[in-house]
Amino acid sequence: MKETDEQFMRRCIQIARNGLLKAKPNPSVGAVIVDAGGKIIGEGYTSAFGGPHAEVNAFASVRPEDEALLRGATIYVSLEPCSHWGKTPPCCDLIIRKGVRRVVCGCVDPFAKVQGRGIQRIREAGIEVTVGVLEKECRESNKRFFVFNTLHRPYILLKWAQSADGFIDDHYQPTLFSTPFTQMLAHKLRAENDAILVGRVTMMKDKPRLNVREWTGHDPQRITLTHHEEGPELLEYCYGDGWKAFCDIDEALDWMYNKDLQSLIVEGGAATINSFIARGLWDEIRVETAPKLVGDGTQAPKIPDGAVEKCRDVFDGNSIAYYTRP
Repeated sequence: MKETDEQFMRRCIQIARNGLLKAKPNPSVGAVIVDAGGKIIGEGYTSAFGGPHAEVNAFASVRPEDEALLRGATIYVSLEPCSHWGKTPPCCDLIIRKGVRRVVCGCVDPFAKVQGRGIQRIREAGIEVTVGVLEKECRESNKRFFVFNTLHRPYILLKWAQSADGFIDDHYQPTLFSTPFTQMLAHKLRAENDAILVGRVTMMKDKPRLNVREWTGHDPQRITLTHHEEGPELLEYCYGDGWKAFCDIDEALDWMYNKDLQSLIVEGGAATINSFIARGLWDEIRVETAPKLVGDGTQAPKIPDGAVEKCRDVFDGNSIAYYTRP
């Protein structure tokens, strides 16, 4: 049973990726319906925000001739079915009406209006519920949603590119260490996240556009940290609409939380990234290293103590290391 449950939960996680960009600020969930004989008879993932959830789409995909099989079926969902009215009805009520035999959830929903209530309601209806199958992987698939709802701040990804000898520029002059391919990956990352932040020095020296040009998707909200005397007026004068300026990190994070911006890329410079590290405000770090020695310049930030290197990829001779919390 455990191996079978994990097999179908992996399928839930796989198809949930299809809704990753459009479901926000909702989590992207995958749902798979399996008949008593172990055959998949329905699948679905979360629609664009405001549309049907994964469970609704999975039931809608079941062929009319297979409806009778639902009474003996199991529905797998990567996140607990919702129990509240939002833009759509509660999914737990639909599951109860369909009369499936069993529900398998990857993890409990951290959202305050759910938090186990969907599981409880389904159990009270006499349906068997199993919780925690591939829980770590299911939480990882919606890591931004979990951090946002448990820590009440955006998921924070620190990112920089550096030389092989540990500098982020060449003798304090802006330097491009990325390759065309890794630049494309950086733009893909921007499309996947809600906001991007740089410090005042980086903004004024590099004049970054911080938008999505080498990938398809929405531009992230552009943010900078600046001094009181500079403020939003200077930003609007230099860059036009679309930028937000804040005098400190807490002010910026509070604004993002209140705007439902669930993820933030901090892209520079070194002082800004170090200020986030010093306060423990990070969830993931990505460091691109080019096979180039510059000899002097701005020292790259240091990886915080305890950070775990998850993996390392090499593209066009550049390596990208990925770090997470223990």
